[in-house]
Amino acid sequence: MKTVSLALRNLTRNKRRNAILAVAIAFGFFVVTAIDGLTTGMVGNLENQIAQLVGGNVIVQGLEWENPTTSEGKAKLVNIVRDRDYVKNIVKELGIRYEYTTAYTMSGGTIIFNGKKGTIQLYGRDLEEKALQNSFQFVSGGVNHDIKNGLIISDKTAESLNLQVGDEVIYSTGTVYGQNTFEDMTIMGIIKSNSFISTVQAYADIEDLNKIIGMPEGGYSMFALYLNDKNQQTKAANMIEARIRQDSEKNPEINVTSRLEAAKKYPTNIGKGIEKQVDPSKPENEWKGVKYGVETLYDEIPQIKTVLNIVHIITTVILLVILLIVMVGVSNTYRMVLYERIREIGTMRALGMTGKDTRSVFTNEAVILCIIGALAGLIFAVIVMSIIHLIPISNESLGFFLSKGHFSFKVSLVSIIVQYIMLIILTSLAVRGSAKQAARMSPAEALRTVK
Repeated sequence: MKTVSLALRNLTRNKRRNAILAVAIAFGFFVVTAIDGLTTGMVGNLENQIAQLVGGNVIVQGLEWENPTTSEGKAKLVNIVRDRDYVKNIVKELGIRYEYTTAYTMSGGTIIFNGKKGTIQLYGRDLEEKALQNSFQFVSGGVNHDIKNGLIISDKTAESLNLQVGDEVIYSTGTVYGQNTFEDMTIMGIIKSNSFISTVQAYADIEDLNKIIGMPEGGYSMFALYLNDKNQQTKAANMIEARIRQDSEKNPEINVTSRLEAAKKYPTNIGKGIEKQVDPSKPENEWKGVKYGVETLYDEIPQIKTVLNIVHIITTVILLVILLIVMVGVSNTYRMVLYERIREIGTMRALGMTGKDTRSVFTNEAVILCIIGALAGLIFAVIVMSIIHLIPISNESLGFFLSKGHFSFKVSLVSIIVQYIMLIILTSLAVRGSAKQAARMSPAEALRTVK
């Protein structure tokens, strides 16, 4: 404690030089924290948009095999899950922690209005879901259950077709069995779109859409699970698959794909491996009843995980470069400090201070200075990030990486702790030479030195 107290007292002796060094450290830590927070936030927003598109981090779909009706026909798959509560009950039974779950029906088609056409990806959802409502930014209108076949579209789609709330459109699509069908729908809400993904998205009540495309009552296309911890999605998917496999051993009408087999054949793209297991062009894949496919967001879009890893590698490299530059400054500064304090060191050594204590004083002084500078840089980064978050961004090219039109920053506590540990280690190494030299200095020789 005495060496720490002495180190703190030494920091107040040459305030100007120490302040400049602390500012340099603070700036370096500010840059690293801001870049890490921004890039992680942008990639996180992209992941959230895609997760919202498919409904969550873990996706379960049910597929039925339909044989051709003619000798020249081909087998095809029908995307139907007839029991709406089956997968949801499994998730509850397994005790998987999640933010929300959703069962939805998906349909691609075209809306026609006054001779103009627009392509949409229509999602039949429970429009009362809180998570879904929170994602909506209504420009006009809203959810109205009194409207039969109500439709929510993006502002870009509304603009291209000159649509307003209350207008009736024709929705052209295909049923779950592949027949063409048409239905009148009424625009009940227009939401703001921030990217191409949200531009083509449209929403309707799941029961309305089920009737339009011939989905059995109570059925749906996909079950999606949005986890509290995104890093647990592979574990959750494996647990759900294993539980469904238990039922398949008792009931021949229940089947499930194999993530393990998919990973062996396509280790970098499990989603592709699962698709091969339900390929209708291969007669050996035929099954009876429903076959559940359990996938994660990273299985479907493995590039997201790659991007996340690249981002972390880049920010780590930037951190190391900045810290090395700062450490060069710290090393040079403490060589000057050693030269200035030669006679002082000699006096302390003559009064009984050991070489180990002398080395500790130098090391503690540098470490304390760097921690103070890094803490100041962190606080400044949080303030700047909070201000930038409040600024609305209207650039559509950045829409994929924004959250409701704003940059968002995500700073990991673990990442900050790792950065501080790296800072302390590098600081200790930077002053090690000067500290060793001070510890080895002979008291008599130091006192005779003339600066």
